[in-house]
Amino acid sequence: MRRKKIRQRPIPAQPHSLPSRLHPVLTRVYLSRGIRHPDELDRTLAALPPPWTLTGIDAMSARLTQSLEREERILVVADYDADGATACALAVTGLHAMGARQVDFIVPDRFRLGYGLTPQLVEQILDRKPQVLVTVDNGIASLDGVAAAKTAGLDVLITDHHLPGERLPDADVIVDPNLPDDSFPSRALAGVGVMFYVLTALRTRLRAQDWFQRQGMAEPNLAELLDLVALGTVADVVPLDEVNRILVHQGLERMRAGRARPGVRALLEVSGRDTEGLVAADLGFALGPRLNAAGRLEDMSLGIRCLLSADLDEARSLARRLDTLNRERREIEARMQGDALEYLQSDEWDRGASSGVCLFDPAWHEGVIGILASRIKDRLGLPVIAFAQGEDGCLKGSARSIAGLHIRDLLSEIDAIRPDLIVRYGGHAMAAGLTLKSGDFDLFAELFAARVKAQLGESAPESVIHTDGPLQVADFSLRLATELRRGGPWGPGFPEPVFEGDFELLNARVVGERHLKMSLRPRGGPPLDGIAFGLDDPAKWLGCGALRMAYQLDINDFRGRRRLQLKAEYLEPIQ
Repeated sequence: MRRKKIRQRPIPAQPHSLPSRLHPVLTRVYLSRGIRHPDELDRTLAALPPPWTLTGIDAMSARLTQSLEREERILVVADYDADGATACALAVTGLHAMGARQVDFIVPDRFRLGYGLTPQLVEQILDRKPQVLVTVDNGIASLDGVAAAKTAGLDVLITDHHLPGERLPDADVIVDPNLPDDSFPSRALAGVGVMFYVLTALRTRLRAQDWFQRQGMAEPNLAELLDLVALGTVADVVPLDEVNRILVHQGLERMRAGRARPGVRALLEVSGRDTEGLVAADLGFALGPRLNAAGRLEDMSLGIRCLLSADLDEARSLARRLDTLNRERREIEARMQGDALEYLQSDEWDRGASSGVCLFDPAWHEGVIGILASRIKDRLGLPVIAFAQGEDGCLKGSARSIAGLHIRDLLSEIDAIRPDLIVRYGGHAMAAGLTLKSGDFDLFAELFAARVKAQLGESAPESVIHTDGPLQVADFSLRLATELRRGGPWGPGFPEPVFEGDFELLNARVVGERHLKMSLRPRGGPPLDGIAFGLDDPAKWLGCGALRMAYQLDINDFRGRRRLQLKAEYLEPIQ
């Protein structure tokens, strides 16, 4: 693990009205995350804001109502990641439940067509003879694709959550919480969250028009689809603000109660996750990667079909295929990471002179460069863009950033300086994608490093791990660990509680090649179990007598026996 500075989160001194029944440690955790009032902890569906402040939501529900009345052919245009897949499954299932008779989906081949609604994808779409296109998790940057669809006589309804560019596509309706004039209280909705809100608005309009009664059908319970919303939201690593925490909590509750859809249930089974103790991190680290593997290596239609399946046996078969693809993805990623680390340890790379890192190898797999960029970013503490050779002859890049540097805005700066350099780009503050002409890598890498240095300064950014302070001996308990687990969902923007402390290392052993199983004793306390995952060289800790650790209070449910376990986030030897 790279050397980091451990820094305790401050606790603002303002008064609060959090309930006294909360464990004092959990109260401290909430306060450090800006929670002051019990209403901010309300995770019921009634606490969700209504949809009507989303720009375009009224026009969207009106156009979809018209489509249902006319029995139009609707085609959902998906993205090839987990957010896009869950949003697609949500749209298809939800529209069917509202009474749509002709709903299908299409997802672009990322290797031949790239991201979003492109003119080339529109050519394929026309063979399906749809009348209405509904994009999910894409479309806000699809100027040419929307224009092509409109020229072909199609109506285009965009649901997206990505940042818009200077121009908006000429779609019939756009719903995106990141539109400049949008007043919805959350700009952090994932694509699947936006689609969920579209469905809630559509149901409200249909109810007001007695649609369900006239059709002789039951009004759909959209809460039954919240497992999809939770999965896509967590997998897309969007901030868990108040709205997203409610959506994720409600989805997790359905899964824990055994009410997940067959496809989600099959993904839980194949990843070996216990549904009763399921937490948001399980969705991000177990289900999300298996779903994403389809889009990275093969075709996300496989993942969407798994989520759409109403038959558990069929869903299990598809989930097993996704699990196999995920194992293949891990093997490819390990080889690529080895290549990257070999370069970064060579004389070709000057660590002291680098502020932003661009990596390229013609043998790298285009579907895995995003994971590679993330791994190297975590290792170096610098923004990283990994490139692969695309099938169209261009270089496809995937960028991952660090706190304090908005990567999509930085790409916009480069595009303004050299308008001929980037073929296309888009993304968020922390992640983005881009395309370059094959001969422009060196020029782009030089300009990228210069712009990063201009923003971050000469010195490398400080690597900090934020904690919620130390624990008292009495706090090392299953009761507190359980209360913290239930106090979430935790994730980006609402980080999982991490504590710090010094421990005597009583004994340790290496397990699974890169993990360290430990017995630890806090000062004045009893021995505790500990685990550190994914160490570069776990054996080097075997002779360490004492260490400082940033850790999570975890529960080990191995073989039905619940034991407290400290899960290390960071280790540092004490001399």
